[in-house]
Amino acid sequence: MTISVPATSANLGPGFDTLGLSLALRNKVVLQPSSFFSVSIRGEGSKNPRLKGNNMFINIFNDHYKHLTGKKGVFRFRFFNKIPLSRGLGSSSAVIVSAIASAYSAAGVHITKRKLLNLALHYEHHPDNITPAVMGGFNVAVVENRRVYSQKKRIPNYLKAVIVIPDKPISTAHSRTTLPKSYRKEDAVYNISHSSLTTACFFNESWEMLRIAARDRFHQTQRMKHLPELFEVQKIAIEEGALMSTLSGSGSTFFNMTYRDDAEKLLRRFRERFPGFRSMILDFDNDGVIFGP
Repeated sequence: MTISVPATSANLGPGFDTLGLSLALRNKVVLQPSSFFSVSIRGEGSKNPRLKGNNMFINIFNDHYKHLTGKKGVFRFRFFNKIPLSRGLGSSSAVIVSAIASAYSAAGVHITKRKLLNLALHYEHHPDNITPAVMGGFNVAVVENRRVYSQKKRIPNYLKAVIVIPDKPISTAHSRTTLPKSYRKEDAVYNISHSSLTTACFFNESWEMLRIAARDRFHQTQRMKHLPELFEVQKIAIEEGALMSTLSGSGSTFFNMTYRDDAEKLLRRFRERFPGFRSMILDFDNDGVIFGP
């Protein structure tokens, strides 16, 4: 059986720990019963031996499979990874979601996406990445009483994501320590209003207004200081007319949304200015996690 999960971009500027969307860049795991346990990794992370010996996916899979069946199964796992590690594109959420989905598939137990999302919350306490990983599209999500409540909007295919992936990571845990422990009321109101407007822009497809809506005072500037080149990435995107330009999660990837016809020009600018970074055009994903035979 095969499970695939898309990359995600979270926060989207002002929507700290709340807003996220799904990108057409997928990790896939193929698992089959075997007489002995084995793990193989291709793509991102394939050169990291620790992923085979201490694999978060395997630990989560085993916990859920044993809970469902009362036994520990023996499987061959083959991972085909396209989501870069530690770059703010939801690689950890993809692991969590695919591990739980794989355990239920292997046990022959049906699971709804909503239940899958709430189980994933046990491992990732912020819903901004796990929600689009499960649901696809643009999502606004909140947590109440240890449950995720969310709304989804499909993203039309005339929009593209142009992402810039620096050659250095930004640690989510470390970057959170650089954020203020409290915020001024004016900054809190600023972010609430802009996050609300961002959500309204997606649901109403008011794309041009995102240039105003997606501004942030909570986290981006502090995090971007860890990699000052990101300020220039954002400046170029705005100069080229990007609809929005935001730090992806905690970084270091930068997410930019454009109309389809503008994507190639922006991509060329990024590749000319930042030849040491990876820049690419991606479609948006509206499917989320996919269960396959």
